[in-house]
Amino acid sequence: MALPPAALLFVTMRQVVFHHPWGSKPLSNGGLIFLTVLLVAVYFRLITVRLVTDIRSGELAVGLRGLWRRRRIPLTDVRSVAPVRFDPAAEYGGYGIRRGPRGLAYIAQGNRGVQLELQDGSKLLIGSQRPDDLAQKIKQCRGNAP
Repeated sequence: MALPPAALLFVTMRQVVFHHPWGSKPLSNGGLIFLTVLLVAVYFRLITVRLVTDIRSGELAVGLRGLWRRRRIPLTDVRSVAPVRFDPAAEYGGYGIRRGPRGLAYIAQGNRGVQLELQDGSKLLIGSQRPDDLAQKIKQCRGNAP
């Protein structure tokens, strides 16, 4: 993931500092510096995004903090909960908020998570490094939900 910013930083340094333009029609120094700063800023923004799952007051909230708004699901709408393994690339096309054969997915890293089936029949996968603990907590709170 850090390859594009690093490559652009290399090209910028090569052209601006060492005066070796890149390509037959190089971008201006100002344009290249702007593009590099923009790409590095976007990169740092993306690496600070975190998948956050909260269970409180009868609802489950999941979202990518810093990038997307949270989805709130009443625990009474959860029909079943199960820890699962999955292949993020093959089943969902990568990480982030994705759709796949198991429904909507919130995946930040890894290949483990919790599969929820909701009362309307839709499915939601939440990536987790501790899926057994998360599934148990959801079941426990669902049992206490009004």
